[in-house]
Amino acid sequence: MSGKLYLVATPIGNLADFSQRGVETLRQVDLIAAEDTRHIKMLLQHYGIAKPLVALHQHNEDKASQHLLDKILAGAAVALVSDAGTPLINDPGLPLVRLARAQGVSVTPIPGACALIAALSASGLPVSRFSFEGFLPRTSSARQSFFQHKLKDDSTWVCYESSHRIQAALEDMLAVYPPEHMICLARELTKLHETIVTAELAAVAEQVRDDENMRKGEFVLIVAGVEKAPEHSELSAEDLRILEILIKQCSIKTAVDLAVEITGRRKKVLYQAALELQGI
Repeated sequence: MSGKLYLVATPIGNLADFSQRGVETLRQVDLIAAEDTRHIKMLLQHYGIAKPLVALHQHNEDKASQHLLDKILAGAAVALVSDAGTPLINDPGLPLVRLARAQGVSVTPIPGACALIAALSASGLPVSRFSFEGFLPRTSSARQSFFQHKLKDDSTWVCYESSHRIQAALEDMLAVYPPEHMICLARELTKLHETIVTAELAAVAEQVRDDENMRKGEFVLIVAGVEKAPEHSELSAEDLRILEILIKQCSIKTAVDLAVEITGRRKKVLYQAALELQGI
């Protein structure tokens, strides 16, 4: 195993999800690099693994990566792990992998748990095409701007969110997306209180608002892509004129709601027309 870098996926909750290959790799390497060495010690103790640990996190990864590369070039086998799940998926490690590959070092992934893949597989939403967006922006205005941008995405997209911001994030999404838009909220995957809810946005937001337990844990948010609406030839020139005036005065969501009341046209058709008028 000398002179190699291994990217070892670790459990995201249930320790039984650790692969035999992952365990054996950590037993055989010379050094383990971890985002939080205190956290990974619990996993290593569970499997009776005693190896030297090096911290590699967002505040030191440039310096630590060069140190680890020197060890690898000197013949050491190094494993990189994240606190939970697959390394580099919204976690540190990219500088180390780039350095290793630039030096011709063998980089071997040891597959395993990944929260976004687990959530996608159980969501019931389309998954043949999807994008991963990491964590949502921290401020309300930035989140709403992000959601406005995603309104043009016709494929499923996924993000992570913390317990501190999940309710605010859903409220901001409601300010942009139609309340009946389908989403999936998955929390505490593989753990005792695992919850996966797939429903309309308004219903999920209400559940999170009303149930304190639904605001606890680590979250994966999955959002269905915006369907490309069927042709809206049923809209008259007057319908479009009204919609265009309303869009200039308020948000797309409010403009569409008002246009439904005024014109009596289908909400889905008006919504798609509004997106097109906005160039989305």
